[in-house]
Amino acid sequence: MIVAIVLLTTALVIVVALLAGTAAGKLARMDGATYPTALTRAATTFAAVITLATVVTTALNALL
Repeated sequence: MIVAIVLLTTALVIVVALLAGTAAGKLARMDGATYPTALTRAATTFAAVITLATVVTTALNALL
């Protein structure tokens, strides 16, 4: 049961990170950025969301 919850939570975090990265790339392109710049912004946003999820998980694990 716990393995299923961990897998579903991981999948949800990855989907949210992909959506945020896609939105950042699209907004960068709409702002007139080149494709490499838009890809860099999308990758940075993706990495930031994954890092934020890791930090929150670590903080909650320390509290519980």
